[in-house]
Amino acid sequence: MARSTTGKRSLSVGISGLFLLVILSFIHLTQGQADYTVSQLVKEVWVEGRIQDIVLSLRLPRLVIGILAGGALAVAGAALQTLTNNPLASASTLGINAGAYFFVVASMIFFPSILGDFPFLVALAGAVLSSVLVVTLAGKQMEPVRVALTGMIISLLFASMTGSLQLLFENQTNGLFLWGSGTLVQLNWNGVSFAGPMIIILFIFTLGLAKPMDILSLGEDVASSLGQNVRVIKLLAWAAAILLAATTVSVVGPIGFIGLMAPHIVRMLGIRGHLQIFLQSFLWGSVMLIGADVLGRLIQPGQEVPVGAMTALVGGPWLLYLAWRTAKTHSRGDRQMGGTLKPVKLPIVVAIVTVLIVGVLTLALSYNGSVWSMDWMKPVIWNFRVPRVLTAFIVGVMLALAGVLLQGVLRNPLADASVLGVTSMGGAGAMLLLVMIPSIPVEYMPLGAVAGAAIALGIILVTSWKNNFQPMLVALMGIAISAFGSAATQVFVVKAKLAVAAALVWLSGSTYGKGWEDVQLALVMVAILIGPAIYLTRSLDTLTFGDDVAAGLGLSVKSTRVWALVVGVAISTAGVAIVGTIGFVGLVAPHIARRLVGFRHLPLLTVSGLLGGLLLVTADFVGRILIAPKDIPSGLVVALIGTPYLLYLLRKMK
Repeated sequence: MARSTTGKRSLSVGISGLFLLVILSFIHLTQGQADYTVSQLVKEVWVEGRIQDIVLSLRLPRLVIGILAGGALAVAGAALQTLTNNPLASASTLGINAGAYFFVVASMIFFPSILGDFPFLVALAGAVLSSVLVVTLAGKQMEPVRVALTGMIISLLFASMTGSLQLLFENQTNGLFLWGSGTLVQLNWNGVSFAGPMIIILFIFTLGLAKPMDILSLGEDVASSLGQNVRVIKLLAWAAAILLAATTVSVVGPIGFIGLMAPHIVRMLGIRGHLQIFLQSFLWGSVMLIGADVLGRLIQPGQEVPVGAMTALVGGPWLLYLAWRTAKTHSRGDRQMGGTLKPVKLPIVVAIVTVLIVGVLTLALSYNGSVWSMDWMKPVIWNFRVPRVLTAFIVGVMLALAGVLLQGVLRNPLADASVLGVTSMGGAGAMLLLVMIPSIPVEYMPLGAVAGAAIALGIILVTSWKNNFQPMLVALMGIAISAFGSAATQVFVVKAKLAVAAALVWLSGSTYGKGWEDVQLALVMVAILIGPAIYLTRSLDTLTFGDDVAAGLGLSVKSTRVWALVVGVAISTAGVAIVGTIGFVGLVAPHIARRLVGFRHLPLLTVSGLLGGLLLVTADFVGRILIAPKDIPSGLVVALIGTPYLLYLLRKMK
C-alpha cells in the first residue's frame, strides 16, 4: 500500500514537472531579438525559413543544453548531499564550480591551446582539486557547518585567484566574464554534442548507484554490516558528481544553486529512495534552470543576464531557509575559542609588532616599485602615497577589530564580516546604487555599501533573535547571505554595463587613489567605534565559557550578542565603505593574535588591531610594487596570503 502511494506520488510529481518543462520550453524558444509568437513557432518551425533557421541554429541548442545542465547539476547535488550527509552540499557550495572555473581562466591565459582542445579535462582538474580539499579538510565526520565553511573558504580562495588573473590579464579573459557568471548562450550544436552524451552516460551510471546509496544513507556502519563496500561506493558517487559538475562548467560556466534547490524540492514533494530522487531531480533541475533563463530574459529583454546569477538570486533565500532549518536540527554546542596556554606578555608583543609596523610603513612610503625616496614631503608622495598607506593601516585595524568581536559572538574562529555576508551585501548595495543612478559619482558608492551591510545585519538579527543568536545559526545564515550578495553583485555589474576591470577593482578591495579626506574619515570612524568595542571585551571574555555559565554569572547573553554584532558589523561596514570589499584580514589577524596573547579579548583586540594594520599595509605594498606600474587590489593579495593559512587552521581544528 505504501509502495503504491509512493509510486502514484512520484508519477504525479513527474507529470507536473514535465508539463512545466514543456510550457517553459515553448516560452524559451520564443525569446530573443527575433520576435515571433508561440503559435507562429508551432506552425512555421516545420517549414524552411527564418523561424526554422533561428530555432535550429541558436535557440534549440540553448534549450537542450539548459535541460541537460540543469539535470546534471541537480543529480550531482543530490549525490553530494548524501555523500557528505549535509543538506547544504552542492557543486557550488563545496567550491567545485569555483575550482573548475579557476582552472579554465588560468588555462585561457597560460595554455589556450590546451583549453581549446580539452576544455572538459581542464574543468575536471579544478573540480577534482576542490573536492579533494573539501574531503581532506572537512574530516571524516563531514559535520554540516564544517563542510559548509570549508566549501566557502575554498570558493573564496579560487575566486580570489580568478579575480587576480582577470585583472592582470584583462584582454585575454574579457570574453569570460559573462560565461563566468553562468550562461546558456550557444551559437551552434557543439556544446550539446559534447556534453549531451557525457551527461546521459553519467546520469545512467548514477542511477545504477541508487540502491547502494539507499543503503549508505542508513549510515556507514550499517552499510558495512550489510556487506557493502562503502569506500568503493563513495568513490564512485564522488566521481559521478564531480564529472557531472565539470561537464556543465566546461560548457555553460559555473551555475550554482540548482544542485542545492532541486533535490530539496523533490524531497519536500514526498519523493523517497535515491532512484526516484535522481530521476525527479534531473527533471526539476531542468525545469528550474530553463525557468531561470526565461525569467532573466523577461527582466532584461535584448540583454543577456547570466542565468547563473538568476539561479543564485532565487537560491539565496532558499539557502537561508535551509541554513535556518539545518541549525535548528543540530545541538547548540559551545565551542571554546581558546588560544595559547602560555601567552607572551602584552608589552613585548606590542613592542615587536610596532617595530614591524614602523619598518613596513617606512618601506611602503619610500618605494614605489622602481624608485626609492625618503623625502615624504614631496607633493606626489605626500598627496598620494602617504594617505594611501595610512588609509590601508587604519582600515586594516578596523577589519581586525571587527573580526575579534564577531568571532567572540559566534565562538567560531572562522567568523568575520565576509562569513556573515556583510562584505558581499555591502558590495551588492554599492553596485545597486550605480544601477539605479548611473550618473552618481563613485564617491557615493559607500552609501550603497552601508545600506547593503545594514540589510545583512537586519536579516541576521531577525532570524536569530528567537534562538538567542545560536552561533551555528548565525554562521550558516551568514554563508547564505554571502552567496546571495555575490549573486546580486553579478547581476548588477552586467546590468549596469560596467567595465569588467573597474568593477572587479572595487569589489576586490583597493586603497588606490585614497586621499587625506579618506584618512580623516577612517580616523573619525575608529574614534567613534573603538570605545564600544573595548567596553564589550569583558562580556566577551565571560561568553567564552558558554551561554549557561555566562548567564549564571549575571551576563545578559542575548544583549551582549546583539551589541557585539552591531558594533562588529558597523566597524567592518565602515572599512568596506572606505576601501571596498576586503575580507580575510578579520580572519587572519585574530588567529595570529590569539596564538600570541591567548583568549582574553582586551589584549586580543589590541594585538589584532595592530596585526590587521600591518597585514593590510603589507598587502597594499605588495600589490603596488609586484607588477608596477600595474596595481593588484590589496583585497586580492590578502586573500591569496590568508586563505592557505586558514585552510591549515581548519585542518587542525577539531
